[in-house]
Formats: sequence, structure tokens, C-alpha cells
Amino acid sequence: MTDGTTHPAGTAVGPRAGRRHRRPAPALPAAGRGAGKQQHGGPFAYVFLIIATLVSLFPLYWTVVAASHTDTDIVTPPTPLLPGSHLIQNLKIVWDQVDMTTALVNSSIVACCVAFSTVLFATLAGFAFAKLQFRGRNALLTVVVATMTIPPQLTVIPLYQIITNVGWVGHIQSVILPSLVAAFGVFFMRQFLAEALPVELVEAARVDGANSMRIIWHVVFPIARPAMAVLGMLVFVQSWNDFFWPFIALNQQNPTVQVALAGLGSGDHTIDHAVVVTGALVATLPLLLVFAVLGRQIVGGITAGAVKS
Repeated sequence: MTDGTTHPAGTAVGPRAGRRHRRPAPALPAAGRGAGKQQHGGPFAYVFLIIATLVSLFPLYWTVVAASHTDTDIVTPPTPLLPGSHLIQNLKIVWDQVDMTTALVNSSIVACCVAFSTVLFATLAGFAFAKLQFRGRNALLTVVVATMTIPPQLTVIPLYQIITNVGWVGHIQSVILPSLVAAFGVFFMRQFLAEALPVELVEAARVDGANSMRIIWHVVFPIARPAMAVLGMLVFVQSWNDFFWPFIALNQQNPTVQVALAGLGSGDHTIDHAVVVTGALVATLPLLLVFAVLGRQIVGGITAGAVKS
């Protein structure tokens, strides 16, 4: 019920009038309405992903097929596309020709030690270059990055002389110690921490009385975890697949996987390609296992740091 008063423009004023003339809320733009919704790909995207997956998996599948046939089968047209029945026999030949067990153990030790040390030292150095102020920081970082331009072949002779003088020829420490840290890892972690680690967080930790070790352990490492996982995976794969320096520093009595593969399949001036492919398959399986265990954590860490709340 109204009091009969009118607006100067001639419109009634009251509860009913207020409800009658209330403006509707403005419509959100299309981008705003779909911002919180999960985006779905069309049929073309799924077809493309399926084709890309099959193309990527085909070399691994053909490696399994070739490892299960004889050398005559895989070199004589037509090339087989289905698995055969000689896989166990080829595996026995691999283990008879080289000490594959020792090679797998050595490669695992070398790759794990190099990956762990590189991630640790690169994270510490990257934090120092990214957030700590000291004289000559930029010049020293330039020197570290410049070392990546030096071909590894130039360091072979002096490095071999050093391991000969200390008696490390044929021992896996000759492969581990020269690779404890890499310039690429330092630069990679520096670039990540420069963007992901706010300097205010470090200063707040210092105000609260935290020393450098506590800041690194409780602030730097948790923030750098995604980059550390990616760097660790890259270094592990690179160390596992490294052939040039281990081939010089080690021998067939104490090899890594790549050095052991160099001695496979040769005999009577011929090469048994099936045995070589079988050895390559054995060397690939640990990498697939590492990817299966750590792949989800790496992708999850990257996506967690890439989405803003």
C-alpha cells in the first residue's frame, strides 16, 4: 500500500515500484562465463592425439618386435610387424656376451648420484645467483653460462690424465665425479627461482630469525620442487644415455649400459642386429620405469605452479 506520492517525473515511489523498476544484472561475457569450466577438445583433437600417441609408441613397439625375432627375420624383407618367439633366446645371448647385470647396476648408481648432486648443487647455486646480493654475481653467472659453449671433447685428455694419476681408470667414480654439477642446471634453477621465489618471502624468513640453511630447507626447496623434479629427470636420462666419456674411462669388465651395448652383437665380422636391439630394449626399460614413477609428480608440479588461484 502506497501513500500516493509521486516522483517528480510522474512515476510512483514505493516497494512495488522499486521491485518493478529494478534493473537486471548485466550479462557476463562469454569468456567470464566459461572461465571456471573445464574445456573439452573436439573430435579432431582426440583423433590427432591418438595418432600422435601411436606414432610415438611405434619405435618402442618395433624394438620389442625386433628383439623377439632372429637377425635373419628382421633384415630379410618383409620386415615383421608382430612379436616372435626368440626374445628369451636373445636375452640369454645378451647376458652371455656382456655383463649386463653389472652394467645396469653401474648405470643406476651413476645416474642417481649425478642427478642427486646436480639437483642439489644447482638449486643452491641458482638461489644464490637469483636472490643473494654479492660482488661479481653477474660476472660469475656469465662465466658459468659461458662454460656450456666448451665442447666436452676438449676436456677429455686432461681429465683422462687426472683419473690415470689417481688410479680411477675402469672405476665408476671416474664417471660420477666430473659430472657432479652442470652449468645448465645452475642456469635452469636460477631462471626458475628468479621468477617463482619472491624476495619478500626470503626477507620475512630472515626477520623471523631463520638462518640460511633453514631458509633453503623450508622456503627454497618447497618452491623449487617442480623445477628440481624436471631437472633431476633430465640429468638422469642424460647420464644414463651418456656414452662418450664412460667409453673412455671404463671397460667391458666394469661397464655402464651404453659401454656394454658397444660390445654386443659383434662376432665373425658380422653384427647380430636382433641381439643389439634386445640390449637396447633392456637399456630402455629402466628409463620407462622412472618415467612411470616420476612422470605424474613432474607434470603435477608444473601444472600446480602454472595455475593462479
